[in-house]
Amino acid sequence: MKHITDKVLAGERISGDEFMSLSGCNDLHLLGFLANSTRKRLHPKPYVTYVIDRNINYTDICISACKFCAFFKAPEDQNGSVLSEDDLFRKISETKQLGGTQILLQGGLHPDKPLEFYEDMLRFMKSMDIHVHGFSPPEICHFSSLSGLSVQVVLQRLIDAGLDSIPGGGAEILSDRVRQTLAPRKCSADEWIGVMREAHHLGLRTTATMMFGHIETMEERLEHLQRIRDLQDDTSGFTAFIPWPFQPDNTALSTSHDIKKETAFGYLKMLALSRIFLDNVDNIQASWVTQGPKIAQLSLFFGANDFGSTMIEENVVAAAGVHFRLSEIEIKRLVSDAGFLPRQRLMDYTLV
Repeated sequence: MKHITDKVLAGERISGDEFMSLSGCNDLHLLGFLANSTRKRLHPKPYVTYVIDRNINYTDICISACKFCAFFKAPEDQNGSVLSEDDLFRKISETKQLGGTQILLQGGLHPDKPLEFYEDMLRFMKSMDIHVHGFSPPEICHFSSLSGLSVQVVLQRLIDAGLDSIPGGGAEILSDRVRQTLAPRKCSADEWIGVMREAHHLGLRTTATMMFGHIETMEERLEHLQRIRDLQDDTSGFTAFIPWPFQPDNTALSTSHDIKKETAFGYLKMLALSRIFLDNVDNIQASWVTQGPKIAQLSLFFGANDFGSTMIEENVVAAAGVHFRLSEIEIKRLVSDAGFLPRQRLMDYTLV
């Protein structure tokens, strides 16, 4: 173990085998120390960033029917809905009044909406002068499949309509065994990476996520991180990585005796391992939406340098019964109380 810790402290890259050795360590203090040393090397100034935005879900109608999702409605469900233009206008106006700089735009895989629907939505949003961080890779693949157009053409048309950047949603675990078991109708791991690669080549910056703590193994978590690190070596297109633990309540997996809700210990350990392994991704985001403010505050000593979003609105995690809320004032206080300087940012981590 000493040779691995020496490599991390020297700022050297660890291998997959070394990651697996480190993952067997339950000395949370040591893992936090190593992750914090990596964080300080990448971010010597004591800043913790955050962004003011709103998570707008344009529809909950979805054909994917992922076993881990409590938010979606099947197409035949009469309770499913598509956001109206009036509601979109109201939500964006409220966001801007609160100092918001961007909209995180995501939705279910609707079976009937053509690509023009999403282009029109983007043009309307851009007319309100807001950054649109929208459409995760599964949505892009879905648009491509429905339209018969290539991912490249779909992305270029969305960019032309006003898309500014892409969120890292829909990654879950980038292992096809996991994806085939939990979400067989969703894009494959290779397809997810392919969308991000094409987006980076077209000049879009994106984020990456990992939802862990369900049926995956530690080896599959490593596969996920390795795919992210390899693509980042090629494109440098990821601005941040956000690991967050699966919330089982109200999902199809809630009755599985093999799946237990991830503990704060497990979350902080995975956060630290992610910071150590992803040496080429500048920013790691805390998940206060799933962990609450105190654990998110503690995560600043386990590799996280970003507090994420104020999340003026959040629906997907809330559908699983988790209802943490933080205002900008509360985020700034939590960051300051931890001994850091809070700084508002934009999607590309430019400071406001």
